[in-house]
Amino acid sequence: QVQLVESGGGLVQAGGSLTLSCAASGTIFNIYGMGWYRQAPGQQRELVASITSGGSTNYADSVKGRFTISRDNAKNMMSLQMNSLKPEDTATYYCNGEIQRSWKSITRGTYWGQGTQVTVSS
Repeated sequence: QVQLVESGGGLVQAGGSLTLSCAASGTIFNIYGMGWYRQAPGQQRELVASITSGGSTNYADSVKGRFTISRDNAKNMMSLQMNSLKPEDTATYYCNGEIQRSWKSITRGTYWGQGTQVTVSS
């Protein structure tokens, strides 16, 4: 089994900062792309930021310059540093990973965490 567990969400005032973490555990041979998604009530889930195993990053236009994604391949962890938070950043944030579970098979699966709530008050 594979588990992705997010942590670090909470309530913060506009202009504040939060750091989200995602820890992957279980039977893991390799983790390829990872990403953070968010979903606000009544909205579709959207990509916030992604990072390849080599460290290449991609950001949604709405968070560029404010959020920074990073990962530690040795620890199977990923983080999202969020600065200058705005009320419109309020959402449940989900961790996502493309994971190969065994060296015996090249099959990759897409796994999701349960989500962590981020609320930004004005």
